[in-house]
Amino acid sequence: MAAQEQAKIQAEKAKEAMEFKAINTIRTLSMDAVQAANSGHPGTAMAMAPVVYTLWNEALAFDPDDPIWPNRDRFVLSIGHASMLLYSILHLTQVKAVNGKYERMGELSVPLDDIKRFRQLDSRCPGHPEYRWTSGVETTTGPLGQGVATSVGMAIASKWQAAHFNRPGFEMFSYDTYAICGDGCMMEGLSHEAASLAAHLKLDNLCWIYDNNKITIEGHTEWAFSEDVATRFVGYGWNVVRVGDANDLNMMRRALNTFKKTKDRPTLIIVDSHIAWGAPNKQDTHAAHGEPLGEEEIRLTKKNYGWPDEKFLVPEDVLAHYKAGIGERGGKLRRDWFDKFAEYKKAHAELADHLERMQRRALPENWDKDLPVYPADAKGVAGRDAGGKVLNQLAKNVPWLMGGSADLAPSTKTRLTFEGAGDFINPESHLGDYGGRNFHFGVREHAMHAIVNGLSLSKIKPYGSQFLIFSDYARTAIRLSAIMEIPAVHIFTHDSIGVGEDGPTHQPIEHLGSLRAIPGLVTLRPGDANEVVEAWRFIMKSRHEPVALILTRQPLPTLDRTKYNSAEGLQKGGYVVGDAADAKPDVILIGTGSEVSLCVSAHEELAKQGVKSRVVSIPSWEVFEHQTAAYKESVLPAAVKARVCVEQAGSFGWERYAGDTGCIIAMKSFGASAPLKELQKKFGFTTENVIERAKEQIAKKA
Repeated sequence: MAAQEQAKIQAEKAKEAMEFKAINTIRTLSMDAVQAANSGHPGTAMAMAPVVYTLWNEALAFDPDDPIWPNRDRFVLSIGHASMLLYSILHLTQVKAVNGKYERMGELSVPLDDIKRFRQLDSRCPGHPEYRWTSGVETTTGPLGQGVATSVGMAIASKWQAAHFNRPGFEMFSYDTYAICGDGCMMEGLSHEAASLAAHLKLDNLCWIYDNNKITIEGHTEWAFSEDVATRFVGYGWNVVRVGDANDLNMMRRALNTFKKTKDRPTLIIVDSHIAWGAPNKQDTHAAHGEPLGEEEIRLTKKNYGWPDEKFLVPEDVLAHYKAGIGERGGKLRRDWFDKFAEYKKAHAELADHLERMQRRALPENWDKDLPVYPADAKGVAGRDAGGKVLNQLAKNVPWLMGGSADLAPSTKTRLTFEGAGDFINPESHLGDYGGRNFHFGVREHAMHAIVNGLSLSKIKPYGSQFLIFSDYARTAIRLSAIMEIPAVHIFTHDSIGVGEDGPTHQPIEHLGSLRAIPGLVTLRPGDANEVVEAWRFIMKSRHEPVALILTRQPLPTLDRTKYNSAEGLQKGGYVVGDAADAKPDVILIGTGSEVSLCVSAHEELAKQGVKSRVVSIPSWEVFEHQTAAYKESVLPAAVKARVCVEQAGSFGWERYAGDTGCIIAMKSFGASAPLKELQKKFGFTTENVIERAKEQIAKKA
């Protein structure tokens, strides 16, 4: 009996030794990579290595051989500056790479050579984790708070997919979402918005792990942060548990188990850690957090770990340990899922087809059937009204098109009103359920757009809507959707001084220019109801580009498309709406959105006066600039220097189309509070002014 007990003790000691060897491999890789780059943050990666080890090797439902299988757990490193924590675990668990066509490549997502080139050009290990660049990275992080907010979208997606796809005997979706955050994330207002909504929705599949190390870049958090985070989250309605020592694996296991057992609320695990500085004599905590340790400090730290004085050492038994842990467990979970899915395809063929199409970002058959065609109408339709009608028809055809607004659906017209659309609400509320397709984000503009990113990363086709003026509150999330190349849809109404009496605080001026300045974001400002239809056709077919759809509050005249060219021209970003009879205009009138009809009105009056003009609509500068030089020349011939550009927003950027001598009718101030017609007269957005400027342009070129 004594021998058996002794053997058990020895086995337990060997197990613990192996665990900490695996943990120390994460630490030493992080130290070495940051030192080699002479740039980066080693401290948090070292301190939180035991937490990541426990989560990945023992709890995470994730298969390194297939990092995109649909029911995998999601892991988000919201503290993106600690990226070596993620790159190390991706290498040690031998996660495989996936290409843009969702094909598994077989090679490692993070080869050791890329860790050696941490933060260097073209390395798979950039300074902060980047989605699409490194397989296993579920979302791009770096701006603090973005990761945790995006994780709420992933948790929502899991709940919705379960409600939509699961059937008796077929639990196709049940994944959890984990996010590691720090003091910086907790300070950002974005995390407050996201945490509040997650608790309201009772997302019990969401777990945030808070690294409570009391250190930020400037130094100790006592300088700027003293709130009781646990009490705050209890107040939201979260379950809060504490791990008193990041190195205590058993405490971490118990905390994760508590999360798994907790129902009806998300979980916050507060992990007390000390920012890692390696050997006991290190005192400069700022340097340890935000700078390389230095060669001597690394040598002493490795000695303290009982580690060989060797750079980028990855012991073979450590790789075998991870393979026996997450490798075997995750592989079985994934194989079982696909075996079940094969049966699901036979029992629920249409749902299975939709599930597969979602994963490929493909659309169902007849996705655009019954879209409206608007007849000519001088009174017209507001962009937001046309958008709401088109959105509702598309959502009938595409079951995974869904979204909501920042408490503005009655104004943005983005509520899905057809039978069965429903509301995404915790089922206990009796107001909806997790299968509903209308999201209620509350007055949380920034969190909404980050959550929309999380939904898109989960392969749902999501949208979030609000007034254009408040896009300022959400630029970071919108920018990240462009960096990640995900087809998130950001809808903005009340797009100009057309807001009228609400005045300068609600009249967007610089916002169109600022959105157009974001690389990879397509900004669409349709000019009438039929252009709105075409805008949504573009949006639905987009697989790698986020879109900012800009719509009016006020009615827009619906152009007579038997007289003017088809709105299908929107698909090229810009097109000739109307032209001189001989297609040789003396002046070109260029507009977007509500100003297209203004240009058309001036064009018609100029024709009566014997002046030849062309009207060009450029609803998307970005799409237009991607056309061939020949096409752009056919729309805006270089020989025609007389040009008038019209937009009820700031003039910034219009020089590219007006040319050096062209005229730009735009806003030079923040607007004013008055009825729209008075504002248009005050700021020059009238037919008479466009005509006068056009004639001046022609005279200058004579």
